[in-house]
Amino acid sequence: MIDKNLYDIAIIGGGITGSALACALVNSQKTKSRRIALIEFNNMSNIREWKPPHLQFSNRVSSLTPRSIQFFKDIGVWENINHERIRPYKDIQVWDGISNARIRFNSDDSISINKNIEAIAWIIENNNIQHAILTKLAQYKDSNIDFLENTTVKRIMFDDVNYENEQFDLSDWPSLELSNGKVLKTRLLIGADGINSVVRSFASIESLGWDYNARAVVATLQVEPQVENATAWQRFLPTGPIAMLPLNNRFSSMVWSTTPTLASKICTLPSNNFIHLVNAAFRLRIADLEYLYSQLENCDIEFVKEFEWRQSIEKKAGIGNEIFPPLVLDVQEKSRAEFPLKMRNAESYVKERIALIGDAAHTIHPLAGQGLNQGLADVQSLVKVIEHGVVTGQDLGNIQLLKNYSSDRYLSNLMMLGAVDKLHKLFGNDFAPIVFMRSLGLQVINHLEPVKSEIIKYAMGIE
Repeated sequence: MIDKNLYDIAIIGGGITGSALACALVNSQKTKSRRIALIEFNNMSNIREWKPPHLQFSNRVSSLTPRSIQFFKDIGVWENINHERIRPYKDIQVWDGISNARIRFNSDDSISINKNIEAIAWIIENNNIQHAILTKLAQYKDSNIDFLENTTVKRIMFDDVNYENEQFDLSDWPSLELSNGKVLKTRLLIGADGINSVVRSFASIESLGWDYNARAVVATLQVEPQVENATAWQRFLPTGPIAMLPLNNRFSSMVWSTTPTLASKICTLPSNNFIHLVNAAFRLRIADLEYLYSQLENCDIEFVKEFEWRQSIEKKAGIGNEIFPPLVLDVQEKSRAEFPLKMRNAESYVKERIALIGDAAHTIHPLAGQGLNQGLADVQSLVKVIEHGVVTGQDLGNIQLLKNYSSDRYLSNLMMLGAVDKLHKLFGNDFAPIVFMRSLGLQVINHLEPVKSEIIKYAMGIE
């Protein structure tokens, strides 16, 4: 007799990484017979029934690499994506806010790597991804997966209760006490429950890293209509980078990393002033931008006049002749929000009967747009390890098996975390010799196509 409260795998966290893992496991011929519990705190009905208004976009978007998209195709999720609400970008323009030194990556760099690759990455709303995964999971309603949404894990523990399977010693299986009154036991417990992971805390795994004393402001922007809005733009300012990512020909998503004080002011600016401040952040000299910062609480200042005359002076002086992103015309109502920036990496991704994925294992600065792609790479790696365990008849919670996942992902994630952290610190320094050296580096690399190809290959997740 199968005890309904016993599972081979329990996943805490039904966000994108957790639900993608569940979907990949039930889609696999090797693991679809395993009993899986997917436990999510939120009620997912709004995502399941997601029907967004035309030309209104969520401010929570992700950049998906070709590797991540191929994974979604492999598990049958990509066919459920609303393709009218995704946008590939074929160019990346990055420049130093102080020196204006630039580097450009374009689709030719990616095509030279693989002719089947259409773009560097795709910008997509997180709701679009989550809706597609839930749609796919609904097709497995008669399978061995139980999706327990609107359910909180009150406590995780080890106990000596064997339920109806007293012939086996299950005392080392984690027990989950749920808000619905049930108690589950699982052979393998997977934490996909974010930066404040209860699974990681239960496993007594330390999370190493630091806060950046910075916040990211996100917003959905209406921009000047483009024939093809297919470029990702990023300017490194002394207070942090600002990026504009295409959503369609008329809308873009903004991520502006800056100081907590500035972030708070930017979020509460009147819309008209906010629009011109964003345009200024991509175009004006740092001295002009800092003057505008100092006037954010001045209700009498007319930002549009300040921006226009300062830009006209720069153009006359030949300073502002570079290529810039499309001008911002408006900001979508209620789309502005801010969140703290952190860098974290768990001391270990596995323990006996426990594995961590996504933000439960690592958190990265958003400047490279790699957070979700790292989490999905975790998912792909862990699925392969679980498949191997099933095929070879191993206990799925065995630490020796799980170490294969940790060995595959830990160093890779650590390298990405380190690279992004170093970039953040390098471009946040306005010491003149450092500005000179990094600007020289950008200009040199911009003319070294083989080096640029290797950089873009790494960013796209291509091995």
